[in-house]
Amino acid sequence: MSSPDPLLDAAGVLVFVLLLTAAAALLGRYLARLFFSDEHPAFIRRLETPVYRLLGIDPTAEENWRGYARDLLLFNGIGVLFLFVLLLVQGVLPLNPAGVPGFAPDLALNTAVSFVTNTNWQAYAGEAAASYLSQMAGFTVQNFLSAATGMAVAVALIRGLSRRETDRVGDFWVDLTRTVLGLLLPLAFVAALLLASQGVIQNLDPYVETASGQTIAMGPVASQEAIKELGTNGGGFFNANAAHPFENPSPFTNLAEVFLLLLVPAAIPFMFGEAVGDRRQGYVLYGVMLALFLGAFTALYAAELAGNPLLPGVAGVSMEGKEVRFGLAGTALYTTATTATSCGAVNAMHDSLTPLGGLVPLVLILLGEVVFGGVGSGFYTLIAFVVIAVFIAGLMIGRTPEYLGKKIGAFEMQMAVVAILTSGILVLVLSGIALAFPAGTDSILNPGAHGLTEIVYAFASMANNSGSAFGGLNAATLFYTLAGSLAMAVGRFVPIVAILALAGAVAARKKVPPSLGTLPTHTLPFAVWLVLVILILGALTFFPIFAMGPIAEHLQMAGGI
Repeated sequence: MSSPDPLLDAAGVLVFVLLLTAAAALLGRYLARLFFSDEHPAFIRRLETPVYRLLGIDPTAEENWRGYARDLLLFNGIGVLFLFVLLLVQGVLPLNPAGVPGFAPDLALNTAVSFVTNTNWQAYAGEAAASYLSQMAGFTVQNFLSAATGMAVAVALIRGLSRRETDRVGDFWVDLTRTVLGLLLPLAFVAALLLASQGVIQNLDPYVETASGQTIAMGPVASQEAIKELGTNGGGFFNANAAHPFENPSPFTNLAEVFLLLLVPAAIPFMFGEAVGDRRQGYVLYGVMLALFLGAFTALYAAELAGNPLLPGVAGVSMEGKEVRFGLAGTALYTTATTATSCGAVNAMHDSLTPLGGLVPLVLILLGEVVFGGVGSGFYTLIAFVVIAVFIAGLMIGRTPEYLGKKIGAFEMQMAVVAILTSGILVLVLSGIALAFPAGTDSILNPGAHGLTEIVYAFASMANNSGSAFGGLNAATLFYTLAGSLAMAVGRFVPIVAILALAGAVAARKKVPPSLGTLPTHTLPFAVWLVLVILILGALTFFPIFAMGPIAEHLQMAGGI
């Protein structure tokens, strides 16, 4: 592998960002028409009408936030139950050429909650533990539905912000259906064809046994890989995830997969600007996301370019745990994107990153899914930060805080705080419990500062619905499967209910005209203020952990310890 050229890599990333921005702007306008216009695309009407008739859904009826939340929780609860049972009994079901047995109950619960919550945390090796039926009817289906759930919540929140004096925020079943039929299925179909044409396998063949005794796994990978990235899900068909050549065979597919996982989260701010009638609002939010993303990429690239701190000036670029075919830039871009979007897919082993390099994805996860974030979930978490930023600014200037003409009161502030702090509380409490008892510490394979980072990363990933991991922690134990199930469920659905309550509250408020004391939220100063609020609340909260974990490990290695 040739030495990296930082200038050439920077130029490549710039071109990638420009292409992403152009595509996101176009997709955002389409999504605004799909969800907020009376003139829906004709092909969507033809697809969704039979679904509504079959399920008895009235597409013109709408719900208040409580009804929306009830339907969402019911639907996802049924999804957990279905996937849980499927995994338990997969051993006696068809499409199981490898003859894998059913999952243990605790692992089945953990995996079912993981995929339904869009986390895709995997305490198992995909090709060795899951049948083709489980991969297709279980994991792939939930990859669509969990992403659609997050998108539906974002759409409901935008309705709340754009409407006035109403208690209606839309219909969950309609938003779910339109997301799947009008967004995810068409894009995933095209993406699957593209990936299959580039070498990602797609078959139902039995596993291949070589003359040397090696077993080569087969399977319907391209179809799952497409929605895995597009829906910011992240669960790999193979244990090596996107580092496996059957999932991600070339630098081109690597860039294509990064593009897919960023596309929908990047388009939502543009959709938001169209929906509220002020594109500048969307531009500001997209700019904040992009600035944080590029800053994280630069930090990760620089940390890995500097090499192993134990061997300063000797080892060169740190390539431990990385695929040579992707190089440093491809690895850093993928790692930044997957943790920024809470996708969780990996094309390198995060546990093998340098201490400061590993700190970057950890910080991105702990920011709470706001640097693009998951499909829908990144946007609604960012809006919670916006509410807090507006509220703090209002207190500083002695004015009642407003956002988009809606006054932000105590209830709205409380719901925003719940949405943001839930995951952080889960991380701190569950990490503390894991460190206090042998059930947690016995799984540490790398004691010391790195072991602390592994535990915090695991619970940060699960509580923030990310799914990536530091592989040096044995998470396939009863403690971690059950504690992880709790973290994933609470970290997903408590913020969702809080956001829907926030949507209902702002929908009921009147719109007030702007005055001299109104804080403009479409300007560069507000964007800078929002970045500061995100960094203070999302990153400084965990600074003691950073100091005891990756920073301490870096200093130890730099000192030759």
